[in-house]
Amino acid sequence: MKRLIMLALLATGAVAVYVSANALATPASPSLTTTILAKTLFDEVDLNAHTIPADTWQARLKTHGLSDFYVVDNKIPVGATTGWHSHPGPSLIFVVAGSVTNYHGDDPTCTPHTYAKGSGFVDAGGSDVHMLRNEGSVDAETIAVQFLPTGAARKIDAPDPGNCSF
Repeated sequence: MKRLIMLALLATGAVAVYVSANALATPASPSLTTTILAKTLFDEVDLNAHTIPADTWQARLKTHGLSDFYVVDNKIPVGATTGWHSHPGPSLIFVVAGSVTNYHGDDPTCTPHTYAKGSGFVDAGGSDVHMLRNEGSVDAETIAVQFLPTGAARKIDAPDPGNCSF
């Protein structure tokens, strides 16, 4: 009987943790649309490119094990948000329409970083919790190239870090 009670308590606790974690998450606006344009499995990558002389320009990308590379199209209507989230690997973000404002969850001043059509930025991934918002007057669109460990979730919803007043 004690074993049955203990099992019931553990199950109840697990459900409570699951529900509270999901209730605290800040999912994307329902009007945001995400389309995966491409997904490719890569073996280990060891790329070391540079111009001559080498101190002019360099790029380095090295992975261990298999990786999933994505190309993702995000359409963000005026007033929409991606919700607070992170990714398990880095992303290169291209703004192809409108503008987006990026907020970082670890920034106590909630400093807005706005990127307009034709610009881009890097999302480091890992523990970098952030949110994109369309605070402009026209619909925004981004194309993201993501480098992720194979089989990992592409996007991980996160709770509101409480650093921004919106």
